[in-house]
Amino acid sequence: MWYNTQASKILNIQYPILQGPFGGNLSSVKLVSSVSNLGGLGGFGAYTLSPEEIISVDRQIKAATDKPYNINLWVSDSDVPAGGLDDARYQEAVKLFRPYFDELEIAIPEKPLPFISRFENQAEALLHQKPPVFSFVFGIPSADILEQCRKAGIVTVGAATTVDEAIALEASGVDLIVASGFEAGGHRPSFLESSENSLSGTFVLVQLIREKVKTPVVAAGGIVDGKGVAAAMKLGAEAVQIGTAFLACDESNITDAHREALFSDQAKDTMLTRVFTGRLGRGLASRLGQELSGKEKQFLPFPLQAHFMSSLRQAAIAQKKTDLLMFWSGQVAPALRHRTVSGLMNDILAETSASL
Repeated sequence: MWYNTQASKILNIQYPILQGPFGGNLSSVKLVSSVSNLGGLGGFGAYTLSPEEIISVDRQIKAATDKPYNINLWVSDSDVPAGGLDDARYQEAVKLFRPYFDELEIAIPEKPLPFISRFENQAEALLHQKPPVFSFVFGIPSADILEQCRKAGIVTVGAATTVDEAIALEASGVDLIVASGFEAGGHRPSFLESSENSLSGTFVLVQLIREKVKTPVVAAGGIVDGKGVAAAMKLGAEAVQIGTAFLACDESNITDAHREALFSDQAKDTMLTRVFTGRLGRGLASRLGQELSGKEKQFLPFPLQAHFMSSLRQAAIAQKKTDLLMFWSGQVAPALRHRTVSGLMNDILAETSASL
């Protein structure tokens, strides 16, 4: 059968359907367990969590499913210069964003505190919990961490946005490589070149990576149904990772406004922007993103930009000013049809079987 692939065997799952792991409190234990219990691989984005929170979430997932699941972390979790954020750059951001804070009638936040990377401590907590699968973006963990994963029987999955990144991941010994096309929603997880210079489409990227590496490839970006799954597998992918379609399901932790936007005419237009976090990501086009396009040099570096924008985001949600929000979404959102994980999975499996 089409679902008996190398990726299925490596991950020990029935169907090579991976749920994109969403960060920023968009993942939920219910979403992860629902996907895994139906034979796919649920994923939890944990890059914003403390080590203690990672341990707690992992225990909750283990209680909700006895199937394999994935915990995702960001290897590089800061773009702040070594000397920290200087006052001049902070004041530039204040000047640029003040009209939007004034519009919402909220105060400008104080200069963000210095950021200390949490990845090493997060990885330590993850290794302690031993989830079946550890996926990562924005780089490659140290050889020591990857070796500890191998000894613990943890499957490792890295994300590539270019062929060179895939080659680097294979050299590190990862078990699977996610080919992340620019159609995908969320952050562009590039780590060798800038995200703006790493914008290959999913199906192009899958084919190019397959030419250069032997590690099984997972296609991610622009896939929402069984026809997309079939197309990816015909081009050499051993599995697919689906983000936006799972994000839109009732089991995810997105707001009602976000979910309704994904099923509305607003979903026709997406954009890549750094305005909300400081790193390039795709979401539904918004007034804020469009008005500040081309002014990226005045944004704060990740994650300080995200911290700076936090109070604006909360106020915009409370005041229902959605044109000042970033609703993460891939380009494929207009094709969404399902609001539950079971409906989505059943449709994908039936349509893929018919297509293959």
